[in-house]
Amino acid sequence: MTEFEHMLVNSFNAYIEENGIRAISYRLKQHRFTPQFLDVLVDSLNPDLYLGIECKSISVDKGANALYFSQHFTVDKNGLHQIERISNYLNKSGRRGFLAVELRLGPGHGREAYMIPWNELAKKYFDKDLKLTLQEIRNFPEIKRQGKDYRVDPTEWERK
Repeated sequence: MTEFEHMLVNSFNAYIEENGIRAISYRLKQHRFTPQFLDVLVDSLNPDLYLGIECKSISVDKGANALYFSQHFTVDKNGLHQIERISNYLNKSGRRGFLAVELRLGPGHGREAYMIPWNELAKKYFDKDLKLTLQEIRNFPEIKRQGKDYRVDPTEWERK
C-alpha cells in the first residue's frame, strides 16, 4: 500500500467515526497475478459513501506536468485499459467512483491532492482526450490537509 493510499484509508475511517456513520474504508491486499480493481474501497449502506477510489501520485518537482492515460494507467494482457476495467467494475458494483491524484511538489513544498469524479475522467478517456494537465487537476475539489494528514469530506467532491 502506498503512503497516499494508507493516508486516504485512515482519513476516510476518521471521517466515518467522527460523523457516526456506519461504514468502513479499506484496501484489499494486492496479489501478484490477481487484478485489483481499485486502490481504496468504502462500504456503506449510504449510497453516497459506497465508493471506489483509484489513487495516482505524480511528481511535479521531477517535471511531471500532466497525468497521462498511457503512462500512468495500465493495460491488461487482453489489451483492456485500466480506465475501462474500473469503469466496468463501478458500473456493475454500483459504487461511486473517483480518481484521487496526489501532486508531490518536492522538498519543502509538501503535497496537494484532488478528487476527480470517475465519470468525468472516463468521459475524457472515451473522448480520446488522453491526459489531465496540472491546471485541470487543480480545478477539481481539493482533499484538504490537516498537518501532514489528509482530511476527507465526500460532500465537497461533487461539482458545483
